[in-house]
Amino acid sequence: MDETVRPLKIPVVMATYGDIHQLSHLMQELLSIVLLRRPDDPISFLIQMLSSRCDIPRVLLLGPPAVGKTTVAERLKTELMAVHVTTPSLLEDQSLHSTLSQQEPRDELMVKLLHQRLKRSDCISRGWVLDGFPRTRLQALSLQQAGILPHHVVLLEAPGVEVLQQRSEGRMFDPLTGNVYHRTYIWPDDDVVAGRLESGRSLTEDQVHQYRREVTGLSSAYQHVMKVVNGDQPPDEVYRQVLSFVQTRRCSRTPRILLFGPPGSGKSLQAGRLSEKYKLVDVCCTQLLRGVAAGGSKLGKQIQTYLDDEQAVPDWMVLQVVEDRLSRVDCSVRGWILHGFPRDLQQAERLRERPLQVNRVFFLEATDEDCLERISQRATDPVRGQRYHLVTLPVRSPKVKNQFQTRPEDNMEALRLYRDLVQVLQSLYPDAVHIKADQDPQSVFESLESKLTSN
Repeated sequence: MDETVRPLKIPVVMATYGDIHQLSHLMQELLSIVLLRRPDDPISFLIQMLSSRCDIPRVLLLGPPAVGKTTVAERLKTELMAVHVTTPSLLEDQSLHSTLSQQEPRDELMVKLLHQRLKRSDCISRGWVLDGFPRTRLQALSLQQAGILPHHVVLLEAPGVEVLQQRSEGRMFDPLTGNVYHRTYIWPDDDVVAGRLESGRSLTEDQVHQYRREVTGLSSAYQHVMKVVNGDQPPDEVYRQVLSFVQTRRCSRTPRILLFGPPGSGKSLQAGRLSEKYKLVDVCCTQLLRGVAAGGSKLGKQIQTYLDDEQAVPDWMVLQVVEDRLSRVDCSVRGWILHGFPRDLQQAERLRERPLQVNRVFFLEATDEDCLERISQRATDPVRGQRYHLVTLPVRSPKVKNQFQTRPEDNMEALRLYRDLVQVLQSLYPDAVHIKADQDPQSVFESLESKLTSN
């Protein structure tokens, strides 16, 4: 964003109040229910909802055929006392079809059937677990437009066609109810039900490939509320992970994250990944100061003089720039992840005095040896500002490589200063989460993500 433009800012007191009381989440939930129920008198309906509001489950299970969605859904239904909604149950419920035209395209018909089913009193009061629909991103968008917004989305993954085909061979169907069972994983207690079960059709490679083509777009529609679980595990372990995720509070406070770590620990990489997946505002203090300096404002010109002389920018300037950025609407609504600040005890104490308090703090832990090895392999193109790494992001152009510069902070002295600072910071943030950064980047990201989405 152009730092010379003055975007709209929310007054800090208002933003803090809204965050403490989770107003944005409350408004989203109420709006989704109103769109689903479409009451004649929305105001009276909202008053009633607010007076009797509870956080009921709304769970969507995604995954390829035969991965175990129905098995997990049946167990969730019992645990959460929710309604299990499936595609067969929608198609077989004649009371849902009475007001709808059967000539409509199948996708539109399914969305309307689902809309009708979920606005019944049992789904409203007990919540629901849905599997079998949607199967494409367009179907997911249609559900969202209809006000059908799950609280939790679980994507069950399986490694290959062979595993899924083996599982599909054991699937059985109840022709009377449409319920799905499995010879190994789920079998009815009732002998009468077991006696009438029929084998299902074998899974084909085309069915799996069709799912693979759609899964990326489908996942993108639910990325903010989705957890991926490996379906190729013992059923009890799969269910444990799903239940743990579903039982996390959906309405958590807007993330305001401080990310600490020594040079070379991967702060920028992990901040970028969290920002991309959860739409947080990625606030790198160094880049922020450079952006303000390049804007040419009065404050920017003052900051530029310190940058030109390679001197530390005074605390009051840094705090003014950081606070200005964090008070903008995008940060207030989406949340933010700040790294590269604070750099000393005084900055940390002043940040704690600000109204918009940090609510998550992460420390990336890595040894000096690992950090030195990493920073010795990275450099910056001073013309474009692009950062490169000899192993993970090598440069292809000899011209660019010739103008590489290493960053001043990439040295042993910077590591030593961080070690001195981190002892103080840890005392200021005793509830901070410590993540081992000497793992591969994906493992580090998953560790951060699990703590970000948990209570």
